[in-house]
Amino acid sequence: MINGFKAFIARGNVVDLAVAVVIGGAFALVISAVVEGLVTPLVAAIFGEPDLASVATFEINGAVFSIGLVLDALFNFLAVAAAIYFAIVMPLNKLAARRPKDEAAPDEAVSPTEIQLLTEIRDALAARPRD
Repeated sequence: MINGFKAFIARGNVVDLAVAVVIGGAFALVISAVVEGLVTPLVAAIFGEPDLASVATFEINGAVFSIGLVLDALFNFLAVAAAIYFAIVMPLNKLAARRPKDEAAPDEAVSPTEIQLLTEIRDALAARPRD
């Protein structure tokens, strides 16, 4: 069981995913800071409010509703998604398009197909002496 776990962790996909999550989290913090420091005050200034959370805020029976808070979260999400798309996804797609179609991706190891494996198992079973 431990060897299986070691093999799982040592596979490149898991390590790549862990690195991507850490870098993505740090990248999201940078984009959020840009949105909070530049975009949000700009939009709030257009509406004449000190911050975006104060835009379109109203109260009904003591309950405070803030459309600006929702807009703030939406701006953060869209900014992070756009930055990831234009900085990471689009360049990787262009690189993948340049790679020749018959060339395997770097992380794809050449391995036997299922049919080849099943054929080998069948042949091994057929060659086995019967009792």
